[in-house]
Amino acid sequence: MSDLPNKSVELPDKSVEQEQRYHHYTGNAIPWYVRLLWVLFWCFIVYYAVTYFLPNMQTEVLSPP
Repeated sequence: MSDLPNKSVELPDKSVEQEQRYHHYTGNAIPWYVRLLWVLFWCFIVYYAVTYFLPNMQTEVLSPP
């Protein structure tokens, strides 16, 4: 049990518009340099797939080790 007295706290009755006045939510606030890194990453993935992965897969499928 608790030694604190049981006090009921009364909350002010506010409307939805008043309550959301100070709530500011931002979604997907990603910096431009992070987006640039993702674009460079996907460009590298496409380059790697076309240059190395697909030609090697053709030889592996036709003549497995």
